[in-house]
Amino acid sequence: MEQDHFREELLQYFDELQERVSTENGDWTVKGFIDVYRRIYSISIDTKVLSKVLELLMFPVILRFAEERGYEIVLAKAQNQYPDVSLVSKSNETLCFAVDIKTTYRTGKDKNGRMRVSGMTLGTFGGYFRIRDRPMSSTFAYNRYTRHYVLGAVYSRVTGIDERKVYDITDLSDIPSVARDFQFFLQEKYLVASDAPGSGNTKNIGSTKYLDRLLNGTGVFAKLGVEVFDDYWMNYHTRAMAREEGFAKPPYTNLKTYQAHKKQGAEILNISEDAVETEAKDGLETDILDVDE
Repeated sequence: MEQDHFREELLQYFDELQERVSTENGDWTVKGFIDVYRRIYSISIDTKVLSKVLELLMFPVILRFAEERGYEIVLAKAQNQYPDVSLVSKSNETLCFAVDIKTTYRTGKDKNGRMRVSGMTLGTFGGYFRIRDRPMSSTFAYNRYTRHYVLGAVYSRVTGIDERKVYDITDLSDIPSVARDFQFFLQEKYLVASDAPGSGNTKNIGSTKYLDRLLNGTGVFAKLGVEVFDDYWMNYHTRAMAREEGFAKPPYTNLKTYQAHKKQGAEILNISEDAVETEAKDGLETDILDVDE
């Protein structure tokens, strides 16, 4: 496998990430929101709020990395724009890296003792993911990026905290944290992707829901490669998408049925090119006339 210099360099800043986010005993360093009267309001366990605050904590570390390693940072201009951060090499503009910041929390161990997480969405499998030669709700065209990364934080939620309670600044050390035990990971997107959508009938790529696969980059596409990942998700259809295109059901719904789908018609690959006939013109739609007989 080709050496990933970008990832190796950014991993060197993970100690600083940990220090910004986590106290020595593992609690989150953020205790709440403070107003001008020095009152602190407990932060909500709501994942969207927590994720945004974590992103704000992580950004200064990304900024320092960019300054010290010679990258220009281009931030997403809208919440739904991909990716969160684009880093372009100042010495070689052909090197451009997408970094999407994601968070998820542990949900407990399965029957085999394997830790699971709530999962994340890894961006759309429509739009810029399928039309890759121009920006579409993305900072640059998808093909402009050398690699696509997920910079993630995994945490455990702390239950039993009264989110309605208001504290004084003098109570800071006594305010409980709503999250603890943070772990960070940096993986290429395809290495932590699932073969299922992120949620319901949305057009978002889902992540693996196993903690070890997130940390080690050993998701279901890891052994198959980014080409299979791209092909799978560029051609994936939800039930609604299949119906819109006139199909009774999607051509596949997981990697098992994808494999079976790809085998259909594969026998043509065993036939010599000279033996394959066609009546269609290269690159053109065949004209079809309705003729009453």
